[in-house]
Amino acid sequence: MTSILKADTIQDTDGNNIINESGNTITIGASGDTVTLGSGATNNLGITMADQFRLSANTTAPSGDLTSNLERVDTSGQGTLGTGMTESSGIFSFPSTGIYLVEYAFCLSNVSAGTEDRAQVILKATINNSDYTTITNPDTAVDGSANGATSVGYSSSLIDVTDTSNVKVKFTAQSFKSGTTLSGSTSENSTHFTFIRLGDT
Repeated sequence: MTSILKADTIQDTDGNNIINESGNTITIGASGDTVTLGSGATNNLGITMADQFRLSANTTAPSGDLTSNLERVDTSGQGTLGTGMTESSGIFSFPSTGIYLVEYAFCLSNVSAGTEDRAQVILKATINNSDYTTITNPDTAVDGSANGATSVGYSSSLIDVTDTSNVKVKFTAQSFKSGTTLSGSTSENSTHFTFIRLGDT
């Protein structure tokens, strides 16, 4: 037998509204309340995962996949929401299925005048844990007219993670000249990578 409970407002024993429906808008809780989910429950009401990694050291003339000197941000004031990403030798795995925003910035610098360069850091994704496809291919140029010139490139993409065992991403550097450095730091974000779960796939 199926039962239906109909109500516009549900209150606690003190008469405070827990759930209220008005004009097709459902309000859970009130100002000052903390709304939590039970262990194992799925939250589709907002962002449940946000994580950030960075290149922790300068890399001169990188070529190929970025596989080392990658760390989760940990400077005072920084943090991670939910179960973060897993990184192994430059391969980033997602903690759960869903639609993710992946965005990144990469910083170039030259060590001496005369090393003007255009270089790329590419986002690649796999859906079978094997074959990677280029998802974004931004480039930026560093001025060669002065020592220590810098430049920043940026890109982003939405990644549909339908299977956490097979859908993964990595970052690949290419076209760097011998005098061009991909900047990194262990105390602040220079070249860095951000992952935010937006909702269900």
